[in-house]
Amino acid sequence: MATVTFRDETATGRALAEWQVAGQPARMTVRELIRLRVREEVTRHNASPRDRFHGLVRPDDAETEPNGYRLREPRPIHWRRQAEIAEQAFLANGFFVLLGDHQAEDLDPASTTTATMLPT
Repeated sequence: MATVTFRDETATGRALAEWQVAGQPARMTVRELIRLRVREEVTRHNASPRDRFHGLVRPDDAETEPNGYRLREPRPIHWRRQAEIAEQAFLANGFFVLLGDHQAEDLDPASTTTATMLPT
């Protein structure tokens, strides 16, 4: 089992956030990495729903703010819907994923378990 490290950075490389999820397979596809990240973010939010969501992509009916997304009212978020939004954003270059020292270009080829996701 491996530990996945998610690290958010600005385009200039300044770290914004970093967190890990242990107990993952040694090899995962980019799709699996994105879904893992989104599921973890949504699980954290849903444990104590607030009117703001801090995650990779904007939930339906939310407004973009400098430090996340503002929901009309505190509510649980559905991780599968967020994962679909994130996958589409990746395919549309809404963010990119670095695997070690190279950029992932596809959702499904096998990859390593250390990822950095950068907004474009």
